[in-house]
Amino acid sequence: MAIYKCFNCGRQISHKSLEKRFVCPTCGSKIFYKPRKHITKVKAV
Repeated sequence: MAIYKCFNCGRQISHKSLEKRFVCPTCGSKIFYKPRKHITKVKAV
C-alpha cells in the first residue's frame, strides 16, 4: 500500500483515497510525493 504526502500541508494520504480524484482532502493541493525510507550511502571502492 502506497502512502503519499501532500506537498502543501504535509498530510499523509493513502492511495485508496486518491483513486478517484488526485486532490488533497485537507487543502485541495494536487502536488504529492512519496516519502522515502532512510537512505544508506555506499562509498565506491
